[in-house]
Amino acid sequence: MAYLLGIDTGGTYTDAVVVDEALRVVATAKSLTTKHDLSIGVRKAMEAVLDQAPGDIGLVSLSTTLATNAIVEGHGSPIALILIGYPREALERAGLRQALDGSPVVFIDGGHNADGTEQALLDRQALRQAIERHAERVAAFAVSGYFAVRNPAHELTARELIRELCGHPVTLGHQLSASLDAPRRALTAALNAKLIPLLSQLIQAVQRKLEEKGILAPLMVVKGDGSLISAQVALECPVETILSGPAASVVGARFLSGEEDVFVSDMGGTTTDVAILRGGRPVLNKDGASVGGWRTMVEAVQVHTFGLGGDSEICLDSHGEFLIGPRRAMPLALLAEEYPRVLEVLRMQLEEPVFRPEDGCFALRLRPHDGAGMSYAQRKLWDILADGPVALRELLSDHTLERPLQRLIDRGLVILSRLTPSDCAHVLGRQHSWSLEAATLGAHLLARLAGLHGRRWDSVRAFCQTLVERVALLTGRCLVTSALAERSGQVLKELPPGQRELVDLALGGAAGDAELLGVRLSLRHPLVAIGAPVGIYYPEVAERLHTRLVIPEHAAIANALGAVAGGVMQKSVAHITPVGDEAFRVHIASGVKTFPQLEEAAAYATAETRRLAEEEASRAGATDIEVKTTRQDNVVKGPDGFTVFFESEIVATAYGRPRIVHAG
Repeated sequence: MAYLLGIDTGGTYTDAVVVDEALRVVATAKSLTTKHDLSIGVRKAMEAVLDQAPGDIGLVSLSTTLATNAIVEGHGSPIALILIGYPREALERAGLRQALDGSPVVFIDGGHNADGTEQALLDRQALRQAIERHAERVAAFAVSGYFAVRNPAHELTARELIRELCGHPVTLGHQLSASLDAPRRALTAALNAKLIPLLSQLIQAVQRKLEEKGILAPLMVVKGDGSLISAQVALECPVETILSGPAASVVGARFLSGEEDVFVSDMGGTTTDVAILRGGRPVLNKDGASVGGWRTMVEAVQVHTFGLGGDSEICLDSHGEFLIGPRRAMPLALLAEEYPRVLEVLRMQLEEPVFRPEDGCFALRLRPHDGAGMSYAQRKLWDILADGPVALRELLSDHTLERPLQRLIDRGLVILSRLTPSDCAHVLGRQHSWSLEAATLGAHLLARLAGLHGRRWDSVRAFCQTLVERVALLTGRCLVTSALAERSGQVLKELPPGQRELVDLALGGAAGDAELLGVRLSLRHPLVAIGAPVGIYYPEVAERLHTRLVIPEHAAIANALGAVAGGVMQKSVAHITPVGDEAFRVHIASGVKTFPQLEEAAAYATAETRRLAEEEASRAGATDIEVKTTRQDNVVKGPDGFTVFFESEIVATAYGRPRIVHAG
């Protein structure tokens, strides 16, 4: 019998599980995710679980929240976006300008019309100049051509030229989605390009460990829809792993709980992800996954993602109110465990009579980097952090480093360490993983700062209890917001103020006198909660929302289990449009072709989509492949029986099982 190894790398923990081919859990392990060198955390989790494996590993599957967390926190590698044939006002649609966050955008003449014909010749000279100008300052390129889903020729030319001139990774918009909506396709391509280096580091870390152990099993990665793809395909299209972790968690939650119609909430270190199971199947968002407020064109499990987790940063706003998230911070308890010298710094800050907003905060490198693309000030700051964490009050005594620090944080190269819910859980005795003293000192420092706004607590435990209750309130908000979003079919990042006040009243967290108004809210389905911190917050949340709570056995490693429970699924889409009154044009990823008869065009499109879907499924690591096709004609019939053909869509979906290697 072969055994399957599932790995989930989250923002805080890397989980591993070994199961047999019937998906019975044989062994589990958990280690800290080490973002400065992912191979360390992966190695520890894999070694711990493989030592307990009773036989040979025949399949390895990986899920990760890295892509999701990077988008939520605004991290990613520097890229350049090349828009071919786009009008300049397209940059203001779909949040494209905001998502790029200052990344260079180049407009190049070219692009196509809706029927696949050129709207203008591709300006190769301008394209060459743009590549040469930006190549040294970016890690990857994203290319999106106008109506490239109708004719990808200009995108393909741009890719070849980028490979010829600099060899950087290239993301093409038409390869990520066959749907129209050019700005959103450009957004998806840009996010994909930003994520390539992040996912590459993780996959390479896993591959190195497998090689060391002599494991020859295929390595698969979970997509956002819960299906699997080979590691190589994932490296080319990392944006498809958006919501990979949540998708694996939904699959794992279904398997562990046996529930069919439920809310599934996965709370990790960085995010809370809420999904719905109906009839035991996750609801898919065919319009595209929405993460961090950005609506992509990636078909994925319909997950509502919020920047709230066990390691969310806790800070004060100008009015003395607590802000929790959306960014992750390294818990002070964990920082002191790894760098004991920070305890002395925390003690000294607490003894000083002068309070500063930076008290209890440190900056440290998050992952390795060679310094390419950094400004002089960023490199100076990077060098200061070479030997480990530095107190923020010391670092920002040089005010010229404030903006470089923020830029390195935005790029995911530097992280702050400050008080988090995990620290508060240590103070309250609900978590025992790391340094209790560091957590307690950090809580004292933040409570002291809050005291400047007239807030007082009887003890540091009472202070931490306030923050834990605040996290429970925000968790309840996440669940109610998700339910309302499902009901309305909208993307809701947060509730409007009026609704939020009513929800807070129902959850028992509204400020002021609530005696005049009583509000009761109930989730109409049970709640399955998974993830390491859920035992701390969810019993209270479920009680306030009057629903049944299920925290299944192995809830802390549900993602890793879900990683090996999925199958392979790949799609190919063709569109057929009329050309005048006498011809029909097939638009497909392999190219454009025109036919004199509709049925002739449909036969070609069906055969070609079947071939491409099966080919992609095989490349994605599938065996025993089956292909199903659907055809939908958009035809309008007039009152006199006259019909007008607008378009046909033909979709081929290939299904298969991941290849499992059996010894001998």
